[in-house]
Amino acid sequence: MGRSVITLLSDAIHLEASDIHLTIGKPPVLRIHGELVTLDQPTLTPNDINEMVDEVLPASLKEQLEENREIDFSYGIPGVSRFRLNAYYQRSHLSMAIRVIQMVIPTLDDLQMPSILRTISEKKQGLVLVTGPTGSGKSTTLAAMIKHMNDSVKRHIITLEDPIEYLHKHRNCIIDQREIGSDTKSFGTGLRSALRQDPDVILVGEMRDLDTIATAITAAETGHLVLGTLHTSSAAATIDRIIDVFQPSQQAQIRIQLASVLTAVISQRLLTTVDRQGRKAATEILINNYAVSNLIRNEKIHQIENVLQTSKAEGMHTLEMSVRQLLQAKAIDYDEARHYLKER
Repeated sequence: MGRSVITLLSDAIHLEASDIHLTIGKPPVLRIHGELVTLDQPTLTPNDINEMVDEVLPASLKEQLEENREIDFSYGIPGVSRFRLNAYYQRSHLSMAIRVIQMVIPTLDDLQMPSILRTISEKKQGLVLVTGPTGSGKSTTLAAMIKHMNDSVKRHIITLEDPIEYLHKHRNCIIDQREIGSDTKSFGTGLRSALRQDPDVILVGEMRDLDTIATAITAAETGHLVLGTLHTSSAAATIDRIIDVFQPSQQAQIRIQLASVLTAVISQRLLTTVDRQGRKAATEILINNYAVSNLIRNEKIHQIENVLQTSKAEGMHTLEMSVRQLLQAKAIDYDEARHYLKER
């Protein structure tokens, strides 16, 4: 083999990369602290990438890759790290995108997340959503919340992931991690099955469709704490997205259910620090109180931002408030912050 992807993965860890991109006609590209950096290496050929995919893709999944033309899977290098990989075809040739997953699960303190996340993690039931674009740290935040539970309460936790990223050990909690494709067919199937497995907490790696969202709401209604992710830009957009998934004839009922079961929405972004040596999370946090519940029921989602701005004592804030706080602390610079600031 001319070029080893395992060597490249090990190098990426030392360079503190979060992602690796492999595509023909270009050397390997790493995303380091949010910026794309092209390595000083030879240009990748189709044969290079074919060999790299063969090096890490389990033999049992090769037929699935050929049939679907893309596949998600995980890979681990003992003592180094774990990785989430997506192999896919573009212009009839293989490419691969790889996300680095740290071996050590960070704490909420490590991530410098607001203290209200500990309180949210200790809730006994309800629906908690962590949202943001791809690469905004949603999975890491959820892993830190599960770690907090594992250290502080006794629960049976079932996770549904595609693929499994952070590996949790049983401590105070029993943590059963199920991978979509190998352990269960889909998020919806796994979620319905989880309801018969005596869970206290169910983590849904991604709430992709109506079936999964509807079942998650039902699970929260029946006394479970359900954690999930959505690719939405704000707390208000998250609520609109959930409601809009349903048929118009169902939406009034879903508003009532969501107003009852929603516990919190945590929307986040990762912003590059001033020294370009790391990233800080900016968050928007919505806690479902009486005022928020009324706004959801009465189709006044657009007024939620007003509640966020005036409910800091309850742990709420807007994304802009969080960004301004980071800017004031000189953790980020204005060029990084300006995209999230409104004109005043």
